[in-house]
Amino acid sequence: MRVRRLHKRPAALEVSAFINLIVVLIPFLLSTAVFSRLAVLELTLPPQSSGALERLKGDLQLEIVIRPDGLNVGDRIGGQIQWIPNTSSGFDYPSLAQLMLELKSRFPEKTEASILAEPGTPYDVLVGVMDAVRQTPVAQGPNVVGHADLFPDISIGDAPIRTAQAGK
Repeated sequence: MRVRRLHKRPAALEVSAFINLIVVLIPFLLSTAVFSRLAVLELTLPPQSSGALERLKGDLQLEIVIRPDGLNVGDRIGGQIQWIPNTSSGFDYPSLAQLMLELKSRFPEKTEASILAEPGTPYDVLVGVMDAVRQTPVAQGPNVVGHADLFPDISIGDAPIRTAQAGK
């Protein structure tokens, strides 16, 4: 009796469908890749106070302290300039922007400001204060034409701890 043997051929791997998928997928992924421009705002730490040297300078060293009940705008050397209490809807960014515009008109060469936030300050509050300090919209008639730089060089730090006697 004859024995029949099956001749097995090695299986051929069909990769043409996969190659077609890759040929279509790679250009699609490259064309839809987001090459977005990130808006990065460079921030620095506030400089260490040097005591007597700071007193010799007669110019503004602007500090905005974010408190839960309002914004304390002041000069590092001269003390508080203005207290801006919160409104019923939250922080009063328009009043802060108006004050920054007035300060910029008095000190046009200054570009530095320090924003000091208490721990737990919400991020959107910090960004709102930074926006009000950095620039203001320039209007010509009823239309907003552009933005004017106020104090674009912003430093961020921790707010000093408020004592019971210090108040605002």
